[in-house]
Amino acid sequence: MENLDLLHKVINEKLPRQGPGDNASTKKAFSFLKEIPSNSYILDVGCGSGMQTLELARLVNGKILALDNHQPYLDELEKKAKASDFIKKITIVKQSMLDMNFEASSFDTIWSEGAAFIYGFEKAIEDWQFYLKEKGFLVFSELCWFKEDIPKVLYDYFMDAYPVMKNIEANIAMIKSKGLELIQHFQIPESSWWDNYYIPMEKNLQNLRKKYQNDDETLKLLEMFSIEIDMFRKYSDYYGYAFFIMKKK
Repeated sequence: MENLDLLHKVINEKLPRQGPGDNASTKKAFSFLKEIPSNSYILDVGCGSGMQTLELARLVNGKILALDNHQPYLDELEKKAKASDFIKKITIVKQSMLDMNFEASSFDTIWSEGAAFIYGFEKAIEDWQFYLKEKGFLVFSELCWFKEDIPKVLYDYFMDAYPVMKNIEANIAMIKSKGLELIQHFQIPESSWWDNYYIPMEKNLQNLRKKYQNDDETLKLLEMFSIEIDMFRKYSDYYGYAFFIMKKK
């Protein structure tokens, strides 16, 4: 089984989200967009199955372009958007964020929860400003260090898993160096990792271990997800996701 196929089986559309987060955090981040037009056009990059997309649709009177490259996630989003009567607000596009080619100044806000790292958090902040209107907003959540005295086992784990991870202060300095105004930042709660992500993922892992009990290679890959969950269970004080709400000057 290919790693990517396994990834989608573990964090597939059966999960509420494809990464840590929650509607309350999405709503809190949106609350800092004080000057957003009532008829805003929002690009949701790496939307997944769209929990935050639907929350944004509740919060804004404008339109949302939801972009992801995995069709089953987009199918799930479309199903939910139709059920909640938000389908008129949401345009769904299958495309990789690596292939985006929108016209300049297309969007009032570019939103990305836990996905901009795929493009590169710093590179996304630099490049995606091109797609923003004057005084437009970038709203990203990014994995960050919360403490300095990081246990060696945790540090070594992330040097392999996400070596470019920075602390919040370093990310703030980087944001300002790209010519953006930082409006606000905040950490998402620990419950955002468990309720919508790790708890349902652990249930999926149990089922997959049974299904592939005779496949040693797949069992090793499944163990990687268990290690990730155990790391957070032991060391959640040291790292997590933070929202950064930024404005184009």
